[in-house]
Amino acid sequence: MGRRFASALALMLVPALAIATPYDGTYRQNANSECLLVGADGGSLKIDDGIFYGVEMECRMTRPVTVVSMDATLYTMRCSGNDQIWSERAMVMNDAEIDGGIIMIWDGYAFRYTRCDEPAE
Repeated sequence: MGRRFASALALMLVPALAIATPYDGTYRQNANSECLLVGADGGSLKIDDGIFYGVEMECRMTRPVTVVSMDATLYTMRCSGNDQIWSERAMVMNDAEIDGGIIMIWDGYAFRYTRCDEPAE
């Protein structure tokens, strides 16, 4: 039993690995947002390998839970920004009205984002 407990404790202490989410991409905060300007006012937001990059903050999207009968995932967001660290729950879902868009719901707030076009290579 001691070895099993030690293994479980070691797994809890290992940082969460970044993995892609079905929502990876760059999104406009509003219709006039600059897609190449990620994380700044007037710019865009980005989800990349399980990290949400918002305005002057970033959150690791951990502990994903599929929401039953919805095209949505509930995450524990481990965030940092402005010299603070916090944790919140947020739900992300594909937007049924905007192709490639998402809706992000934080406690009491819902945001709709449209996907930025991928730059030509």
